[in-house]
Amino acid sequence: MPVVVVESPAKAKTINKYLGDNYTVLASYGHVRDLPPKDGSVDTDNDFDMKWEVASDSKKHVKAIADALAKDNELILATDPDREGEAISWHLQETLTKRKSIKKDTPVSRVVFNQITKKAVTEAMQNPRQVDMPLVEAYLARRALDYLVGFNLSPVLWRKLPGAKSAGRVQSVTLRIIVEREMEIEAFKNREYWTVKALVATPRGQEFEARLTTLAGKKLDKFDIANDTQAEMAVQAITSRDLTVTSVEAKPASRNPSAPFMTSTLQQEASRKFGMGARQTMSTAQRLYEAGHITYMRTDGIDMAPEAVGMARDAITDRFGADYVPKEPRIYKNKAKNAQEAHECIRPTDMTKDAPSLKLESDQAKLYDLIWKRTLACQMESARMERTTVEIGSKDYQVGLRATGQVVLFDGFLKVYEEGRDDVVDDDDKRLPQVSQGDKMDKRAVTPEQHFTQPPPRYTEATLVKRMEELGIGRPSTYASIVTTIQDRDYVRKDGNRLIPEDKGRLVTAFLENYFRRYVGYDFTADLEDQLDKVSAADANYKDVLGRFWTDFSAAIAETSELRITEVLEKINDILEPHLFPPLEDGGDPRLCPNCQKGRLSMRTARSGGAFIGCSSYPECRYTRPFGPPDPEAEASAIPPEGKLLGTDAGDEIRVFKGRFGPYVQRGEVTEENKKPPRQSVPKEWPPEEIDLEQGLMLLSLPREIGPHPEDGVMVWSNIGRYGPYLKHAETTSHRGGTNANLEGIDEVFTVGMNRAVQLLAEKVASRGARGQAAAPLRELGEHPEVGGPINVMKGKYGPYVKWEKINATIPDTIEPEDLTLGQAVDLIAERAAKAGKKIAPAKKKAPAKKAAAKKPAAGKAAPKKKTAAKKPAAKKSAPKAE
Repeated sequence: MPVVVVESPAKAKTINKYLGDNYTVLASYGHVRDLPPKDGSVDTDNDFDMKWEVASDSKKHVKAIADALAKDNELILATDPDREGEAISWHLQETLTKRKSIKKDTPVSRVVFNQITKKAVTEAMQNPRQVDMPLVEAYLARRALDYLVGFNLSPVLWRKLPGAKSAGRVQSVTLRIIVEREMEIEAFKNREYWTVKALVATPRGQEFEARLTTLAGKKLDKFDIANDTQAEMAVQAITSRDLTVTSVEAKPASRNPSAPFMTSTLQQEASRKFGMGARQTMSTAQRLYEAGHITYMRTDGIDMAPEAVGMARDAITDRFGADYVPKEPRIYKNKAKNAQEAHECIRPTDMTKDAPSLKLESDQAKLYDLIWKRTLACQMESARMERTTVEIGSKDYQVGLRATGQVVLFDGFLKVYEEGRDDVVDDDDKRLPQVSQGDKMDKRAVTPEQHFTQPPPRYTEATLVKRMEELGIGRPSTYASIVTTIQDRDYVRKDGNRLIPEDKGRLVTAFLENYFRRYVGYDFTADLEDQLDKVSAADANYKDVLGRFWTDFSAAIAETSELRITEVLEKINDILEPHLFPPLEDGGDPRLCPNCQKGRLSMRTARSGGAFIGCSSYPECRYTRPFGPPDPEAEASAIPPEGKLLGTDAGDEIRVFKGRFGPYVQRGEVTEENKKPPRQSVPKEWPPEEIDLEQGLMLLSLPREIGPHPEDGVMVWSNIGRYGPYLKHAETTSHRGGTNANLEGIDEVFTVGMNRAVQLLAEKVASRGARGQAAAPLRELGEHPEVGGPINVMKGKYGPYVKWEKINATIPDTIEPEDLTLGQAVDLIAERAAKAGKKIAPAKKKAPAKKAAAKKPAAGKAAPKKKTAAKKPAAKKSAPKAE
């Protein structure tokens, strides 16, 4: 039985159903090898030689495939039909050859199918080929470029811009798009303008609205009515004149359906209609593809196979009748630059099956329904309309109004599907009453309306992907991961469905635009994508592309080696000055400190990675304000350097301060006699600027004594800690032992009673199980590639997290725990360690481990000989590594 390898177990299950017992179908679980995250993985001095490493969590999958090949000496690589799929096949072939699982007489073939149906899989098996090396080389070039940029540029950011996390070849350019849009919005000056509408009625009393288009005999432009005075004059001009219909024009119009989906348009439409992010859309589409319901979902193509067109036309006829089927099939031409990405459009594999008939999960049902409707619509008749324009005027031609309307005569494709819009605009899809030229219009109401021009809208994930596509940045296989990465790095946040750059994102973009301008240029990035497309088409040598890039890029990196942080920050101050320090109305110096009137304001970076505006006279002057333009209203309510006075209690001033580790309330002043007055951190749920005296005193009363536990008499307390509100059952609040249990909200800290506290503490003890028993991991990812030690996915109260040594890192919502790779886990751990101010150093980590191993038997007194006892744990530890 030949061994067939695909990426995922879901895909393996579907294919196994079609191939039957004559084949062994196994999953590789994605990429099996990657470049280790360390120096030298791409050897720039040795013709860009790449050193690959089998991921720890992939070893067992590679072993399973190798074991199967030992029994059946034929390998069929059936990974996805794109560059990534080709790369996985190549990696598998290379890895299995090195293991000697592929021998000289082992037949190895590559098969591809665009949809997982019995017919497609059977045809693919009858038409095998070899791995497409130009496609693999395009992957190698991209992977090497991403490594060279990320591994060389990210450390520059860490050293020169505290708090910055990483830079990427396409990620940084995408971030620039969002930052530039935000700066456009901030620089935008709105402009007032007015429009005037009249509610008029026909001789038969039918009402409709018309807008003013001509005034004083002149056609109006957008800003011609600039204020309320001019608007009122326009109203008077209309009300003082009789109006009649001067012309009625009805024109036929048609509207054609949109092309079927490709990757970017599917992501855009899913965002518009369902609010789905790019990652969620692709994950859902992947499940539909692997179940055999739709064609491959990473494509730049919009053409449809002839048999699929026929199926769509038959399905339209059966459901809606022959009138909805055009005489000739609609043909959509590909506009993809890269042939390897231009597979068939995304469509259902069976046009007769709608979403309800498949009984899918909620997200899958919504997305399938969208794809099914768009596919049928693209092969349906055009919608036919009649657009009517009615012109109304005065006899002296001084005033003119216009009403427009539209009626649908035949709905055509609109019966099934209408494309969403990113930003809603006024629509004229309304029916006008029957009127004739010369009819007198009765003026029922004339209304002026004030407007202001609006800044360009912030990007959504949908409009961002559209913009990336327009600029030629990224490809279908990378859109989702790029958009997700800049959010995971905290460079961008989502507000509703709009993307807003964080301080870190602005700083990184300013730094890169100043010191690496070429590499965040839209044209440069698009040109590099074009070069990589030529590699995949066998029209360019990938090592030549790498060589040209590295020559210039390495020189740019070297130029930054002597930069000092203060120099970098001052440069960014200058770049962002129009944004951070706009001119004052009184003509004063916008960078003069308003607190001490001596120091100069400039941007500072915090250890947490954020940024703020501070005074150069620190520590004498402690004035700060948030990063961004000055906001007088916010500053009026903000906390001044000397703290904000909330009131007095028992003769003590109660103030709220902004501290190095966050806001806090304090009783009294710091004096020689009282160097540490009572303090309590302000919980993040309470805006510090809005805290009043009552809340301040509530915080200062913590920890709150609830009372002795009814079972053992030991005290129960409620408090707010680093991780939120909690209960403590211990002799004192500072006692390290005892039992802690989380509370649901801040208010409960001050209201929880003994009965509720006893219940929560009992639940906590029960959930822990046996004392000292370690929780079992959800997944074991393997050893940390740099410093050793197991990395596991654990189950937590607030969701799954990654654990290594004493570092716990939350897994972002955008990543499914079962999809998390070792490389992603290492990144998450590194980010968490950086936030906590911890260093992951190989030398320091390994030395204590040996001592602990040596002392363990002696402490347990389990072995008569210390030497023998010390060796046993070491042998056990190395055993899994040997596998």
